[in-house]
Formats: sequence, structure tokens, C-alpha cells
Amino acid sequence: MLKQSLNFKLLQKLSPQQIQLMKLIQLPTQAFEERLKQEIEENPALDTGKDNTDSSDDDFQNEYDDDNGNEKIDAEDINIDEYLSDDEVPSYKTQANNYSSDDEDRTMPYAAGTSFHQSLTNQLNTFRMTEEERLIAEFLVGSIDDSGYIRRELVDLVDDLAFTQNVFTTEQKVTEMLTKVVHKMDPIGVGARNLKECLIIQLKSKPLEKIRSLTINILENSFDLFVKKHYAKLMERYSISEEDLKAVIKEVEKLNPKPGSSYAGNNKIAEQIVPDFSIRIIDGELDLTLNARNAPELHISRDYSNMLKGYQESKEKSKSQKEAVGFIKQKLDAAKWFIDAIIQRQQTLMITMSAIMHYQYDYFLTGDDRKLKPMILKDIADTINMDISTVSRVANSKYVSTPYGTKLIKEFFSESMKNDQGEDVSTREIKTILETVIKNEDKRKPLTDDKLAAVLKEKGYPIARRTIAKYREQLDIPVARLRKEI
Repeated sequence: MLKQSLNFKLLQKLSPQQIQLMKLIQLPTQAFEERLKQEIEENPALDTGKDNTDSSDDDFQNEYDDDNGNEKIDAEDINIDEYLSDDEVPSYKTQANNYSSDDEDRTMPYAAGTSFHQSLTNQLNTFRMTEEERLIAEFLVGSIDDSGYIRRELVDLVDDLAFTQNVFTTEQKVTEMLTKVVHKMDPIGVGARNLKECLIIQLKSKPLEKIRSLTINILENSFDLFVKKHYAKLMERYSISEEDLKAVIKEVEKLNPKPGSSYAGNNKIAEQIVPDFSIRIIDGELDLTLNARNAPELHISRDYSNMLKGYQESKEKSKSQKEAVGFIKQKLDAAKWFIDAIIQRQQTLMITMSAIMHYQYDYFLTGDDRKLKPMILKDIADTINMDISTVSRVANSKYVSTPYGTKLIKEFFSESMKNDQGEDVSTREIKTILETVIKNEDKRKPLTDDKLAAVLKEKGYPIARRTIAKYREQLDIPVARLRKEI
């Protein structure tokens, strides 16, 4: 049985313009520049370069309602006079005012060269092999990762050779090619299946002597004890002195645990960090600027304005002309919305980063981590009267250039803890003190987490042992036993 009823429902939906703005805000500088290029390519109504009116500093006032973007565009309803009477051509210049128009950042091109895997493949030409052996060796070289290791089991490689290369062989033959060919290549240690094998290959490639032979023996038969730094057990098992063990450790420290990453011709793409903001100290005061130096100027294409003028002056308007002006209106709307979103993005970034800078004013003046105040996203959101999600989008994946180096913005956010005087201190400050304590400890008897907690309590920071362990792991510091030295 059908039943009719009325229901009231309150919904909140984001307009396409709001979604576009949120996406632009979360983009770092390099990704934002790529987004600009993409929009310019897709929308012919956007143009770059100098604008005759030079109205780049004028705020654009949108004459259309937000709902208009969701309606079907009809050429009959277009008010062309409204378009043409807009004397302020919307323009947005992303170049900073203190740079000239011809002063551009230029990146240094990377020279082409032989890659790591190409070098290994080329080395195969120095070995005498049958056609089948060459195919196996090439497949092994292709299975080496960027660190220089073969991570897969050889039995799996045998199956892959059969399925992909139509080469039917045995695990014994693959092992033979690995040891007699791949392990003889430069850099020494490449093709190892684990760290233990990698170190032993490098040691065996050198002239054998007493300490080196002892090192090989320890790694082959007591690798776990050596890695876990059970030095007393090692000295007892091999009847060696502490000086001999020190010599063994020194011998291992000379080896390369990742032979592939050290290859001189390894053409890996260098990741460049482009700071989104710059903070400088001028006359004892902080100065904040937004990095937009490489972005082009944007304004509405004059060609499209001329098209609309031609349509207005035309006495007889054909159907094709009406369709064309409808297309033009769509592109003009999209261009104006995009320019407006860029302006709002710039304003949001500056407002948010300015609030962060003033909140951490003492830190940016001195660079002392101990002067970092506890700060969470809500603190900044309340200061600038924006949503927490907006602050999060600004802080994530964006960097600021400071007199003390380029910093990730989200690193300035930290929770608070109370010291013995009841004052709120940043967890970042506590981590810095913890790192300093561990750095200055006696490496022959490194401090356990319990002892670290006692030391920090003496310094006025009552912290539980499990919290010390958490901070130590976040700082990528191993446990006391693995920090031990002799």
C-alpha cells in the first residue's frame, strides 16, 4: 500500500567552488604550480602574462550567485552587457612583488648517465657465459632492488624464469650464477639476499688477515649475537679480548650495508623541497612571505571578451552563435571561479601561517626547540575563526623556510604536558631534552627507559617509562642494549 508523507531534512552540501578551494589549499607549491598549468591548458578563457590594466592587486567581486554554477546555461539568458561593462578585468598575479617579471627561478637540470641496473647489465659482457646462463644472469640482475639486494627466494625466481623467459633451469644453477657472476660485480655485495650475506661477500673480497677472518667467522656463525650486541657472550665463545672485538666492530663499520644506494651513477630523481612560506628576521621582527615566485599571472582572456563584443554588435544572431556564446560563458565562469579560489587560497595560507608564526614567535626568533609552545590544530583554528580541517590542509605537506632551516609546518604542532611546577610544556621540548640526554650518556652503560625517566624527572619532567619508550621510538632511537658500545 502506497503512503505519502512529508519529511523535513537539513542537509549541508559543498558547492563545486568550495570543493575546488579546499583542493587548492592542501596543495604544496610545486603541486599547485602543476594545477595552474593544467587549468590554463583546459580553460582557454584563462590567459597568462602581463595585463594592460595591471589590476592584479584588485579583489575580484563575483557577480553571479553560487547556485548559478549548478544551473543549465542557456544562451538566451546571457546578459552580455553585464559581462562587457565589467571594467575591472579579474587578474591574479602569483609572483611576489619584490621580484621583477624576468627574475625567475631556474632549476638545475640533471645530467643523464648510466643507471644502477644498466651498469650491472653492462658488466655481464665481461663474463663468458652460454646463452642460457646469460638469460639467468640478466634475470637475476633485473631482480635486484635499489639497495642492491635480491629479496625473493631463488626457487620463486626459477619458476619466473620458466614462465616469463621460457628458461627451464634448477635452483642449483641459479645459485651458481648468483655466486659466480652477480656477486663478483661492482659494487661489491650486490645481489646479496640479506644483510649477513652482503657483509660476508664484502669481507671475502678483501685480502684475508687475522681480524678479517675472525670477523667472517663471527658473522657466519654468531650473526644474531653480534647484531644484538651480546659482546660478553661473543668474547667468551671465541676466546677473544675486548680489543679484538673492538677491531671486529671497526671492520664491520667499514662495510656498506646498502651497496646499491651508494652507486655513483645511480640516477634517482632528487626530491627537492620548495618551501611554501618564508620567515625572515628583519630588524628584530619576523617577516612572513608566501612563496609564489614561479607561478604565472592569470587573467581573463581578452580574445573571449572580443568574441562577446562581436556577438553583441551582430544584428542577426544565428543558432551557432548562441551556442558559442553559451560555451564562452561557461569558460568565463570557470575562469573567474578559479581566479577567485586562488585569491582565497592565498589569503587562507597567509592568515593561517601568520597565526602559527605569532603563536610560536619566540621559537622563530631564536630557533630554540625548548621555546616551542604546546600547539594543536584547534588553537590556530580558534585564533583565525576557521575550521580545524582548513588548518590541517594548510599544515600538511607544506614547508616554511626559516633562518634555522626548512621545516615541515606540522612539526610545530605538539601536545602539552605539565612539568613539576605545573607549567604546560611542549612534547617537542621533552623529546629534545630526551635526545640530548641519550646523546651524552655513557655508551658503555647506556641508560634504560626506567633510568631515562628518572633523569627527566630530576630535570623537572615527571614522565612515565612507557611514555619515554614512545618518544624514543618516535625519535628512531634504539633500546639501551642496541646503543651499547665497547
